[in-house]
Amino acid sequence: MEILIVTNGFKKTWSAIEYGAWLGKIMQMRVTLLGVNEKLNPAQIDDHHPLEEVFGRAVELFQQNQLEYKLEVQNGDAEEITPRKAKEGDFITIISPLGRPQIRRWLLGRSMRHLMEHIQTPILYVPHTELPPQNILICIGGLGYELTAENLAVRMAKLSQARVELLHVIPPLDLDYPTVRDIQKNSEKLAETDTLLGRALRKGLEMAQHADLNVSLKVRKGHIVEEILAEAKEGNYNLVCMGSPYSTHALRQLYAPNIAAEVAEAVPCPTLVARHKLEDSK
Repeated sequence: MEILIVTNGFKKTWSAIEYGAWLGKIMQMRVTLLGVNEKLNPAQIDDHHPLEEVFGRAVELFQQNQLEYKLEVQNGDAEEITPRKAKEGDFITIISPLGRPQIRRWLLGRSMRHLMEHIQTPILYVPHTELPPQNILICIGGLGYELTAENLAVRMAKLSQARVELLHVIPPLDLDYPTVRDIQKNSEKLAETDTLLGRALRKGLEMAQHADLNVSLKVRKGHIVEEILAEAKEGNYNLVCMGSPYSTHALRQLYAPNIAAEVAEAVPCPTLVARHKLEDSK
């Protein structure tokens, strides 16, 4: 696995570069910095471009951290270029706010939603830098989609000696799904139940304990997005980790990424979102 960092020269994308350099160093991963040139007016071709300054600072940072890195520049929109580049390798794609005007977000939607829909590999959204993460929240949905994100989060937590909190949100009964009533009845001891969710929680606890991490489990009830956001705010976390479905053709793919996108857009810290990969279940 390698790291793909994306910048269009907007000043807030420096957070992605800082995070990518840190992650590349601790996980010993090669880094690719993708600069997207969105300024295509021929009359401005000789002007100083913000990518020049960002690349200069980034190279200095990569060299300080003794990283193996590659620089690349492509012309176009970051929302279109990034997914194409991400398909070329096994990347963790790291992005920060791209500086889109409000009217563009109204008309086309937020960039994070588009990228999540079109990038199969993990995405780390960094609105601002919080390094190293010392308090990590892993959201466990119970359907197994969180395994890829969970594996990455535990690796990061072990390397930074972070505390880990596993969170499951029990939705209202009007959002009924198989075994929800049993889960409601056993909310105080979910990890002890012989349900799909119980097994997922036990596996998460065992994974973190095997890595010698300080880990605990919390269960909340209510609207899933609202409860995750409330926990992220109250718990003062440095990183929130979530999963999403493996199959891009599954019906759940129509709504599950929206939950992750809503959280990533609103949570006050970096968010790691990763699609489930079949090999993580083996």
